[in-house]
Amino acid sequence: MQYQFIEDEISLQQLCQQYNNAEILAIDTEFVRTRTLYPKLGLLQIFDGKQLALIDPIAINDLSPFWQLLTNENIVKVLHACSEDLEVFLTSANCKPVNLIDSQIIMSFLGHGLSMGYAAMVEHFTGIELDKSESRTDWMKRPLTQKQLDYASADVDYLFQLYPKFIAEIEQAGRLDYAKQETQLLIERKFTPIDEDNLYSQMKMVYRLNSKQLNILQHLARWRFQQAKKRDLPIGFVAKDHTLMAIAQHNPQNIEAMNQLKGAELLDIRHKGKSMLSIVKIASQTSESDYPTKITRLDEYPGYKQIFKSVKAFIIAIAEKNGMTIENFASKKQINQFLTWHFNVNDVRTLASESSTKTPISNVDILTGWRNELFGQTLQAFADNDFKA
Repeated sequence: MQYQFIEDEISLQQLCQQYNNAEILAIDTEFVRTRTLYPKLGLLQIFDGKQLALIDPIAINDLSPFWQLLTNENIVKVLHACSEDLEVFLTSANCKPVNLIDSQIIMSFLGHGLSMGYAAMVEHFTGIELDKSESRTDWMKRPLTQKQLDYASADVDYLFQLYPKFIAEIEQAGRLDYAKQETQLLIERKFTPIDEDNLYSQMKMVYRLNSKQLNILQHLARWRFQQAKKRDLPIGFVAKDHTLMAIAQHNPQNIEAMNQLKGAELLDIRHKGKSMLSIVKIASQTSESDYPTKITRLDEYPGYKQIFKSVKAFIIAIAEKNGMTIENFASKKQINQFLTWHFNVNDVRTLASESSTKTPISNVDILTGWRNELFGQTLQAFADNDFKA
């Protein structure tokens, strides 16, 4: 397939004026994310069925014509496995796309599993095996090789060609609206701001800590994330989880004590020890009434295992009745999310307390959108009748 390589703003503007009249755009991104918190955009690919273009974001300072295409509600944008692409759009331009559909999600509703790769989809429809040897290449290095450019162009060439086929199949199956809702759910998650005050609760073994220790961990996790953002580093490059956990658990008062901590990374202490000590001291000034509530695992709720099995079996039966698998209907995380709500728990990791309030239904996947229409309400009635919170 012939393609146009765009590396100046005038050419980009002209190209995007042409694309503004398109009904469908196949889009992909290439990026590098090895030693940074945020993905570094290396190439944009776009195809409207007439003109395939590769846009060089390193050579072009103002990509606003492209971002405007993403927010044009009159154009369908199709991407495959768009989760990381959404991160690129968010971190590069805070651009939240509209009228976007993910072909990987479509394929999942057609019975191909939740994570069918692009090459596997192409082979499924065409029998062609794509060369994926450039998937781990350095997209920031210039000049790009001919092999890189050919690889990148194929990512949107076949995607556009296959679009009518998988759309026809999912429309026939009556699940296009499901795929659209699931894509939108993914977009909303990606564009929901990170709650820095709650990062600590996502760490492993956090339930082992008491409220005082959790207060220290909360301060450390927030500090680490802010450092990662400021320096554009992976979070683990600032300090490892087990280092923060060890410090929170033992509350060291000096560097020497830090160096004696079992489980703490010595390099973390050497490079960030003083900073972490200062955070521990700030945390010590927190009033006890403001400490986080001790976390109890959901699986410690009385009868949890049997309840989980009952809910899963209930959902499997409904999924099979609708010709789908439970993977499409509800993951383990989504079932636990529902049980958290049902048990009147603040979040998936915390059991109910006297001060707890129910998680909003809008945050429970099973009780919103197509899932709620198909089985959410009946599941709720089943749960109310068969087990009590």
